[in-house]
Amino acid sequence: RFHGQGFQEGLAEGSHAGLAEGRRAGALHGARVGSEIGCYLGFALTWHSLLQKCTDEKNRKKLRALDSLIGMIQKFPYEDPTYDKLQEDLEKIRGRFKQVCSMLNVQSDFGTGTERSSLTF
Repeated sequence: RFHGQGFQEGLAEGSHAGLAEGRRAGALHGARVGSEIGCYLGFALTWHSLLQKCTDEKNRKKLRALDSLIGMIQKFPYEDPTYDKLQEDLEKIRGRFKQVCSMLNVQSDFGTGTERSSLTF
């Protein structure tokens, strides 16, 4: 009887603790993804604004790539954590960001760990 009662109490306690830990981990991961996407969007909008005045063909290609990156970010499903292609879309955005950085001759350095995120120019 005591064994069964202890098991039930432990199960309830563990379920509650696991739920709280899962929420914290989800919030932390969501904040990291949001910070990364926000950095990409700010970068793209800034460069788009800077290149608007230039009309040569090279800059038009860069603007098209920036428009594509901005469009991908705007379509990203921020509000749906159950979106099944979230990681796939995030990888596509990261790839497009790297492509844009290459076109602009800008070295990207976005950290997603405990270090601060930054872009180096």
